[in-house]
Amino acid sequence: MDSASGNKDKSNEAALWSALRREGSAKAREALFMTYLPFARNVARRHFLNRGGDIELPDLCQMAYAGLLEAIDRFDPAVGAPFVSYAERRVSGSVLDGISKISEVREQISFRNRVRSERAQSFCIDQPGELSTADALRALAEAAIGLALGFMFEGTAIYVATEATDHRADAYESVVWKETVRRVTQAVAELPERDQFVIRGHYLEGVAFETLAISLGVTKGRVSQLHRAALMVLKSKLQNPVQFDLKR
Repeated sequence: MDSASGNKDKSNEAALWSALRREGSAKAREALFMTYLPFARNVARRHFLNRGGDIELPDLCQMAYAGLLEAIDRFDPAVGAPFVSYAERRVSGSVLDGISKISEVREQISFRNRVRSERAQSFCIDQPGELSTADALRALAEAAIGLALGFMFEGTAIYVATEATDHRADAYESVVWKETVRRVTQAVAELPERDQFVIRGHYLEGVAFETLAISLGVTKGRVSQLHRAALMVLKSKLQNPVQFDLKR
């Protein structure tokens, strides 16, 4: 590129910055964004290579583009510093923030999967070869019911206060839900203290069996046994259906 072309490009860019700052020109903003898009993409590519490809390049590019737009909106050309020098840290920071959020989500998913795996293992039959067909089916049914109860506790915030706002579709569903919350809360409250600790800690607070074991001073296997036994007790307490009369 000769000096004349370079000066022309600088003049055109200066005009874009002027239009953006004086008039809030959307076209000028778009033009500046397109001008510096390769720069942002290079920043994203650098992070991609440094991380060994554990996050896809298109995702990193989107993070970099968000940082670029923020830099364009905040840059003051009157200061005299080159835009790239100003934008480098902001674009890179946007990528790092995005990576941190993705990593946090991945850790949460990984933790949830580990917790659910522990929960499922607590229902495993110790010596399945010694069971008759009928006993094996009964054990399998208990495991399915126990896991279903666990997912209900986890997925429906079963310990939410009964006076909290309910958003179910109709009055009947709302009454049924509140009664279910009441019955489950009561059933958990009737468990032995140690069983309550396991159920509340595991489902309400999301504490893994290993951590609960340390808190109780027992083995992880013992916590697994307590968990299974507690859910079976809750199953027996909750298996009778409740009838509702909305006309009362």
